[in-house]
Amino acid sequence: MANIQLRNITKTFGTHTALKDLSLEVADGEFFVLLGQTGAGKTTTLRVVAGLEKPDSGQVFIDGVEVNDWGAAERDVALVLQQYSLYPRYTVRENLAFPLKSPIRKTPQVEIDAQIARVAKTLRIEHLLDRKTDRLSGGEMQRVSIGRAIVRKPRLFLMDEPLSALDAKLREVLRTELKSLQVNLGATFLFVTHDQVEAMSMGDKIGVLTDGQLIQVGTPYEIYNNPVNTFVARAVGSPPMNLIDGQVSGDAASAIGARLPLGAAKASAGEGRPLLFGVRPEDLHLESGAPVSARVQDIENHGVEKIITLRVNDKFFHATVSKQAQLQVNEDVRFTWDPEKVIFFDANSGMNLAHNAA
Repeated sequence: MANIQLRNITKTFGTHTALKDLSLEVADGEFFVLLGQTGAGKTTTLRVVAGLEKPDSGQVFIDGVEVNDWGAAERDVALVLQQYSLYPRYTVRENLAFPLKSPIRKTPQVEIDAQIARVAKTLRIEHLLDRKTDRLSGGEMQRVSIGRAIVRKPRLFLMDEPLSALDAKLREVLRTELKSLQVNLGATFLFVTHDQVEAMSMGDKIGVLTDGQLIQVGTPYEIYNNPVNTFVARAVGSPPMNLIDGQVSGDAASAIGARLPLGAAKASAGEGRPLLFGVRPEDLHLESGAPVSARVQDIENHGVEKIITLRVNDKFFHATVSKQAQLQVNEDVRFTWDPEKVIFFDANSGMNLAHNAA
């Protein structure tokens, strides 16, 4: 397999700058997820790595070798797209064999048959080998599309939102299968998505991308528990992090008309500036006698838990509670937060004070 390095990549299309001085490293054998909304620059990044787009400036390295002047075929990468790149009049077997029959590879038929058998077994599509691809379901077509990528054992796998066209249950199944496949192959995956659930459940590392710039790179745990700014805090987590305006007052937080507890170290770190207090929904607790009065605006039952929308004056917050919690819409409740889990963001810049201190 291989590692990838992008150094100071800038790419423009007319007056639009798709990537701005982007630097990124994906380790050998790593499942790296680029997370961002439409227009963030995710697909452009993949195309630059694949050799389908040439950067205006910056360098692309694969295994430490600069490949800016290499074509897509020379880079030996596999690109799996959201839209299935299959030949509809071919059988699954013929689609899988196609990459191995190129004049460049000249793969013997015995090896082609062995490779197809290996891939079909891995992806559990052996029963589909003689079926035309226009008779397959969406999930089956995506498995075949992935099979076409892995059959020739490329150096890198580049995946452009390959699961987004599938229904929710099938996405969940294929997320697990794709991650398992990557681990079994020991392969390097660069996977792009706008779905934070995909990013959190699949990635060894996540890079949060917006407006062509990489905002933060880290493990799912780091991104979720220590976001660099409010943008990342809201981009990861469902429901997203609550952001509450306020300031430190003595050894407590003065916010939403109440005094909420803070650890001494946290209180001293946030003194003297306007803040946004970041609190994950699971760290808001409904308790009688708690400092903040709220009204239940909405209740979503997710089976293992309930997501409660709380209204405080004209502001809304989310709390995750046990499925056993007995609550009614328009019920008056009181809540507090876990003082050890509160994150301090500068209200003006949106930056996490802990990152600024580091």
